[in-house]
Amino acid sequence: MTPIDLELQKLENLANRMDAAFRIPGTGIRVGADSIIGLVPGIGDGLALAPAGWIMWKARELGAPSHLLTRMGANVAIDAVIGSIPLIGDLFDVGWKANLRNVKLLREHMERKMQTASPVMDEAA
Repeated sequence: MTPIDLELQKLENLANRMDAAFRIPGTGIRVGADSIIGLVPGIGDGLALAPAGWIMWKARELGAPSHLLTRMGANVAIDAVIGSIPLIGDLFDVGWKANLRNVKLLREHMERKMQTASPVMDEAA
């Protein structure tokens, strides 16, 4: 496993804890710390932004281009704005899962980048 794969795995673990750590019994619905922290009036939604910011920071360190960081930032902004609406925002958080979305975008980008960086073997050689 490459260092990039290890870093992506750490980010995926963080995103899972934040967005999908627990299954609501009797349903297929998964929630994470983001949904639970978001229930705390006033500060919950702000606290939930820290891991999202960390994921974006690490994406920048891994060389994510500005267009990808912008898309990731939009996911976090949507989560923050709609998530801050009492009750409706809490329900929205259950479905939006910005952290999982962002790590998936980053992994897809990194995999494409690795594929284009790999030399293509010529079958005739």
